[in-house]
Amino acid sequence: MICSMSLLIVGLDATIVNIALPSIGTDLHASVSGLQWTVDAYTLVLASLLMLSGSTADRFGRRRTFVIGLLVFVAGSMLCSLAPSLGLLVAFRMVQAIGGSMLNPVAMSIITNTFTEPRERAQAIGVWGAVIGVSMALGPVVGGLLVTTVGWRSIFWINIPVGLVAVVLALRYIPESKAPRARRVDVVGQVLVFVLLVSLTYGIIEAPEHGWTSGLIVGAFALAGACLIGILLYEPRRTEPLIELRFFRSIPFSGATLIAVAAFAALGGFLFLNTLYLQEVRGLSALRAGLDTLPMAAMAMLLPPISGRIVGVRGARIPLVIAGIALTIGCTMLAFIGGSTPFSWLFVAYVIFGIGFGFVNAPITNAAVSGMPRAQAGVAAGIASTSRQIGQTLGVAVVGALVTSKMAVSGHTDLAAASHAGWWTLAGCGVAVLVLAFVVTTRRALESAQRTARELNPEVLEVQPT
Repeated sequence: MICSMSLLIVGLDATIVNIALPSIGTDLHASVSGLQWTVDAYTLVLASLLMLSGSTADRFGRRRTFVIGLLVFVAGSMLCSLAPSLGLLVAFRMVQAIGGSMLNPVAMSIITNTFTEPRERAQAIGVWGAVIGVSMALGPVVGGLLVTTVGWRSIFWINIPVGLVAVVLALRYIPESKAPRARRVDVVGQVLVFVLLVSLTYGIIEAPEHGWTSGLIVGAFALAGACLIGILLYEPRRTEPLIELRFFRSIPFSGATLIAVAAFAALGGFLFLNTLYLQEVRGLSALRAGLDTLPMAAMAMLLPPISGRIVGVRGARIPLVIAGIALTIGCTMLAFIGGSTPFSWLFVAYVIFGIGFGFVNAPITNAAVSGMPRAQAGVAAGIASTSRQIGQTLGVAVVGALVTSKMAVSGHTDLAAASHAGWWTLAGCGVAVLVLAFVVTTRRALESAQRTARELNPEVLEVQPT
């Protein structure tokens, strides 16, 4: 419960900020790209630091890192509520992200070291995943109510009491734990990861304004490519790298990483496009827009425990296939929306999308940590969490760039029509989940996981099917 509270405030922050984007844009005179940075500045820093935070927790203590992360996140939330300009809001969102990076992978590491039996772990992860749905259910409604009655600044206040209560409970009830042997800090690897993500996201978001072939944008993409090559060449040479590339020899682990990127790109794009559509095109208040997305959030809240139980008993294929099909159908339905689309059509699309997202999280997390040495649980969980944040960052960046480019080319401001390319792209993410569902659950995939487990942890003779 205590660990899940950290996921609750991080999830609330994501959904609440999305529902407040139109109000933030009006008050701080932000463009579409400015709103993208409001979301992506947070997810970028979060994605960049998650692996460092995971290994830091293994080194210095998981409870200590967890508590520090909560306090930094609370401080960042307070600063965001006081931000007088868009630039400072983006900066304070980065402070939030520094704290947030110390929460989810560390909490998952605590859970992994507590629930060591595979079936119990899968079910616990299912409960953990349900908290994402709870945050999605509460975020749009609570955020919409706060934005409508008090103003967008109040959306950051809700993190403060939840975070402080979690601090007190963590100090009281969570035992300290750390890896038997401390890992060294990989400064070069950390810099390469950060520059890679920042330059890639900058290129995608700013390309519609500067031009895809401009020197600035081409340079940003070239820098991202150079950093990726640097990671692939540098990290294997380190005894204790930031990114343990040997993990990716396990097909289930690699597949789970790609599935997480695709699924959370769909989620990030959905939240961004749908919020702008409901408030800017349909003219709904923030509260009404939040209430209208409840069908999606309800599915995302109710289904993860069921998905976790299926994973524990039958493996990951069934939940992943359901997730891939549902995400594809839901996004395809939204690719046809216009200014007068019936709300019944939107309701069905939201429910189907929520089913897809509700089934996808438990198999991702279980595959990421299955067979990995518990001493490196923080690193493995950090990579899994990083892939989620990278997906969400890219989802917002890509669909925002597509909308901005479409509106610039067509010369009109029909946001609904301009969003169609974004929805089709998100439907492609659903197809990717469906295809990977079969790739990661084959006998060959299981054998690769067993080989990787023996290499990383020789005393492990067998891993459970994932």
